[in-house]
Amino acid sequence: MLHKLEVLFLKIYMFIFKLVTMIMPFRWPKTFEGADSSLKLVQFMASQGHKNILVVTDAVLIKLGVLNKIFDELQRLGIAYHVYDGVEPNPTVAQIESGYDLCDKHDCKAILAVGGGSPIDAAKMIGARAKNKKPIVKMTGLFRVYRGMLPLYAVPTTAGTGSECTIAAVVTDPVQRKKLAAMDLQLMPTAAALDGALMTGLPAHITAATGMDALTHAVEAFVSRNAFGRTDEKAIEATKLIMKHLDTAVTDGSNVEARQQMARASHLAGIAFTQAGVGYVHAIAHKFGALYHTPHGLANAIVMPHVLDYSVDNCAPRLAYLAKACNIGPAGGTDRQLADAFIQRIRDMNAKFGIPTQLDKLKASDITEIAQSALAEARFTYAVPRYMDMPTAEGVIRKMLMAA
Repeated sequence: MLHKLEVLFLKIYMFIFKLVTMIMPFRWPKTFEGADSSLKLVQFMASQGHKNILVVTDAVLIKLGVLNKIFDELQRLGIAYHVYDGVEPNPTVAQIESGYDLCDKHDCKAILAVGGGSPIDAAKMIGARAKNKKPIVKMTGLFRVYRGMLPLYAVPTTAGTGSECTIAAVVTDPVQRKKLAAMDLQLMPTAAALDGALMTGLPAHITAATGMDALTHAVEAFVSRNAFGRTDEKAIEATKLIMKHLDTAVTDGSNVEARQQMARASHLAGIAFTQAGVGYVHAIAHKFGALYHTPHGLANAIVMPHVLDYSVDNCAPRLAYLAKACNIGPAGGTDRQLADAFIQRIRDMNAKFGIPTQLDKLKASDITEIAQSALAEARFTYAVPRYMDMPTAEGVIRKMLMAA
């Protein structure tokens, strides 16, 4: 177990961090919502005087024709665009450098990111690379994007990461076998469009995993020791929307209303965790992504119940509040009963969506490395409700090991 003095020090440190966060000058993106909001975003770009832009996306969206209407609108408005579609899940430093090379070659002055969290995160770092002219790894960490980034406009096509309204970008470094996070106020996009209609073709398993990603953001933000009134409001609303609409979005992908509400939920959860932070779920999931290329939403969904089981003794009243807000658990139940019911609901959702309780690629020989990485990431970054030591972290991760 961690020494009581060490825990006290961490709590004091994170309390100071919370006070700083509460007064930081966040600039939230101008947001367009609803049908054809992606086209309204493009029109807004034109009004800002952009004439030559880089479009960052992935090859699958191009193949499916998701961007066709956006391309038509760019042409109608006389905006020249150059497409970088080399972003893959868990974008690497090399992919970002390729995107930057294209951006630099055509002297693009702004970026339009269309896709899930990976294209948006990659676009942030491409834009930062263009302004700072230094290696990606030199901009990871806290507040190291000194010169900002190119103006960035984001159109999420999944309802999960909330990257369109966060100050973070996550990059995979395959050499170090880890994910590197850049966090800086200057990584906030200028504007975003929440266009649920663009998400209607998303496969059910991706819809489920990204939806559980958004739920992870909301829940970890709400139980964080850095939570406060504004973040609580966003996290509660996001949780309620996800509990109400995710099942419909998964089982009836063409339901535009469900898609739109999930897009809004993801956005709200993104705002919540941008200020309140996340926790051990993300710290462990990031390492799963770096080692095994596990999609981030799927990793979060697998890890979340295990971490909440460990944390519940220190955050039962908070989880109980979410349970009551979502009408989960027995009427008149104790905080612990309601908290346990909330965690069970998450397990039930995972089971219904085909999300496993263990990670099939997890190796026993990697558990120590994963635990070390997770503890290092969380230590001075996340105001978790209950701290872990090395044996505890290894024990939690070991529960996700497939039976022999």
